[in-house]
Amino acid sequence: MAEVVTVTASAPAKVNLFLRVLARESDGFHGIETLFCRIDLADELTASRSSDLGVRLQVSGAETGPESDNLAYRAAEMVLAATSADFGVDLTLTKRIPVQAGLGGGSSDAAATLGAVNRLCGQAVPRHELLQFGQRLGSDVPFFLTEAPLALGWGHGERLLRLAPLPVRPGLLLIPPAAVATGQAYGWVDQGRSGGDQRRGAVALAADTLQSWGDIARLAGNDFESPVFTRLPEVRAAFEALVQTAPLMCRMSGSGSALFAVYRSAQERADAEAMLGPRLGRVVAFSTAA
Repeated sequence: MAEVVTVTASAPAKVNLFLRVLARESDGFHGIETLFCRIDLADELTASRSSDLGVRLQVSGAETGPESDNLAYRAAEMVLAATSADFGVDLTLTKRIPVQAGLGGGSSDAAATLGAVNRLCGQAVPRHELLQFGQRLGSDVPFFLTEAPLALGWGHGERLLRLAPLPVRPGLLLIPPAAVATGQAYGWVDQGRSGGDQRRGAVALAADTLQSWGDIARLAGNDFESPVFTRLPEVRAAFEALVQTAPLMCRMSGSGSALFAVYRSAQERADAEAMLGPRLGRVVAFSTAA
């Protein structure tokens, strides 16, 4: 079989159709319960073999910080170390997913990199080990590795139940200029809860409550919204404006600051986009995954 020297992969974004933050656990991390939904906004990653050992990363489209802190860089290092590869990897990442927005861009880049570099290594790392690598890199990475369009996630996001996709719907992202660091957002949630007000346990869900947009809209909620809206009034204002466009549902994704709305038709989305304009932040059209 011919040696694979270059792999190109798409790294899609996600939105959280609902998100509950549970109590802080003994390891310092919080449990979550969430419904992940993949969307068609995506970064693009190219991974190529190099005769020079190690990993090199080139990023365009956004500032992602030091190379060694990038999840894609760390993912490539993990696979090379696990396979004792005698070559290095050059990564080229084109960012289209806004950073620090709650859309999972960094996690998706990491998942795409794990798969791409493993292909360069002849699929030497078994699937279950890639999932373990993903869990170590971040709570959203396992979801992206499954390539599921829709999945329930709990624990630290590593426990997943793949679900049948919802009917494809058009949507809008509204990204206010304020960025939210995930660790800071969890701290805000903790500050707003007394010792006796920690979420525990799981919400009981029947399978038929996750089969239509209307039912999911009634379940929807995000525990990060209240603390983020309180501290960042520009995010609250953007959310209130998005709600006024009469979507099927409207929420903040992840720890923010990106907001999303799902519509019944492309025409309703176009009308909403015209109502919003650019004054509240960047507006990006998307569709949910099939």
